[in-house]
Amino acid sequence: MKTFSKQPGTMENMEVVDCPICSSRLVRELWDCGEFVFSSCEGCGHVYQNPRPAAGDLIERYDGEYLSYEVDNDERFFALMKLGLKDVRFSRIEADIKTRSSGTPRFLDIGCATGMLVRHFKDRGWDAQGVEVCTPAAEYGKTHRGVTIHIGTLETQAFPDQYFDVVHSSHVIEHVPEPGEYIAEQARIVKSQGYLIVTTPNRSSLQARWRGKNWRSAIADHVHLFSRRHLGALLKRHGFRVVRWKTWGGAPVGTASGLKKKILDRGAKVFGFGDVMIYLAQKR
Repeated sequence: MKTFSKQPGTMENMEVVDCPICSSRLVRELWDCGEFVFSSCEGCGHVYQNPRPAAGDLIERYDGEYLSYEVDNDERFFALMKLGLKDVRFSRIEADIKTRSSGTPRFLDIGCATGMLVRHFKDRGWDAQGVEVCTPAAEYGKTHRGVTIHIGTLETQAFPDQYFDVVHSSHVIEHVPEPGEYIAEQARIVKSQGYLIVTTPNRSSLQARWRGKNWRSAIADHVHLFSRRHLGALLKRHGFRVVRWKTWGGAPVGTASGLKKKILDRGAKVFGFGDVMIYLAQKR
């Protein structure tokens, strides 16, 4: 299945930025993808678009076309998110939170689209809420799923300090212009000993190494491509302890025979070279 991507902005709205991981201004061109370029930081090796589209242009892509894409694929995306939660053994975390919680535990899904995961957690007895920048998707979720979805970015919501037991995001951080500020805001709103769950493409994967600029996640609206090392370091910098991480996806659908794909997918889980990674981290 093709990843939704729309070229955001124009060259007139591009901006040169420092590395969000180490603040270095020294970069080298890594992948020239035509309309956009991925650079590698000379200081720490993080890969990101530089220059990149202005933040407002990045948000403008989330329109009715994006809603159609989400509605067409939301069952598949929901199934993948549940598998990711299973991979990091979230059921144990959920049981522990419910045991020690004095009230209804709170769950936030950032980039919740039409709110399927929010509905799932609500049905499991959580005070579940979502945040979504695409107004049509948020309104769809409110109307069709009966869930609470806040429209806008995480930073514009002004949630109370230490409010949520779990904050989840799937395929969001790679779109965020300032990932450090984004994780810092999550650290503020997560309770002490609460949890963060982050899913994003894995630049450490075999597919990324083999395919380079033709890797399926090297697309216009991914302004950051995280390796396991860089995402783990970012979480630790903002007060989180990495509890568990997993990867999956040894070969995209249609690129390998059935048996070969099974072997590659199994190896991706066992050895950590999959195309997608999920991190479970706990606030210290």
